[in-house]
Amino acid sequence: MSKKLLILPGDGIGPEIVAEAVKVISVLQIDFGLGVEIEQAMVGGKAYDAQGHPLPETTLQLARQSDAVLLGAVGGPQYESLPRELRPERGLLGLRSEMGLFSNLRPAILYPQLADSSTLKPEIVSGLDIMIVRELTGGIYFGRPRGIRELEGGEREGFNTLVYRESEIERIVRSACDIAMKRSARLCSVDKANVLEVSELWREVASRVAKDYPGVEMSHMYVDNAAMQLVRAPKQFDVVVTSNMFGDILSDAAAMLTGSIGMLPSASLDAGGKGMYEPIHGSAPDIADKGIANPLATILSVVMMLRYSLQRPELAQRLEQSVEYVLDEGLRTPDIHTKGTERVSTSQMGDAVAMRLQSLAN
Repeated sequence: MSKKLLILPGDGIGPEIVAEAVKVISVLQIDFGLGVEIEQAMVGGKAYDAQGHPLPETTLQLARQSDAVLLGAVGGPQYESLPRELRPERGLLGLRSEMGLFSNLRPAILYPQLADSSTLKPEIVSGLDIMIVRELTGGIYFGRPRGIRELEGGEREGFNTLVYRESEIERIVRSACDIAMKRSARLCSVDKANVLEVSELWREVASRVAKDYPGVEMSHMYVDNAAMQLVRAPKQFDVVVTSNMFGDILSDAAAMLTGSIGMLPSASLDAGGKGMYEPIHGSAPDIADKGIANPLATILSVVMMLRYSLQRPELAQRLEQSVEYVLDEGLRTPDIHTKGTERVSTSQMGDAVAMRLQSLAN
């Protein structure tokens, strides 16, 4: 039985990188028999331009009916003057919320071929393999009340609300514990319990949930120390679970340990394994339409989609092997290009991965 895949190219470099992912999906369909029905829709700035809203109802309905969603990126400077509720990023947040995608998996893996691309010494990052599990539908990004108000005397004040319910904390920690059990069974919960009452509750609930997983070794760390430790000794971490905002920041820091944010995929899952898959980088409007964006994070997002939502781990493995082969061959987009490697365009990188994948079918 075929599954439904919704593709949302989005803004900036989104259409370019998604086009390369579509190439490999086509190979999976034709040469490996992957049964997926593909539909495409608009989200973000492109959707606002065409329909006056960053998340049209038609897009949301298609997303709800799909087994998986592949997203490029949203946003651009031309939309920054719009009311907050109409900015492209609201389309992304709306998808996460409306689809119940509470568990965001952000792997930070340093491929050995890219050790020289990291800004840290090879001995610090070599062999790096971290999974950051970020709570995605709660916390300060969604909390209310929020807004900007005028105080007495005319000064303005901005305010946001950081709030987590016990049930929200419990389900994300359970998700992280399940992942840790499939890895090295080490889980670090990151919070700011020395300052924030929300984090006090987070730590209490996380500790309680961990008792249901006696095989998991849970530790706790304040977020400021975690940021420092990611740079000082990142390989001490295996699985990290944290809140929405802290996960947003720490996963971008972890991305640079791997040499380029253009290499890192992500999965956002609901309770049943339905998910949205996207590279963790933004829309990068400054390099859009130049053919220099790195499509590998988007292609690796397809790897995660095959693994978590489409239940085709054997195809996930072959696609990941194809990416590693291309890196072994020395092909590099500008963000990961170093002396002695071959600089290629966005489409050339996608073609190379697709061709290698196709060869594995024979």
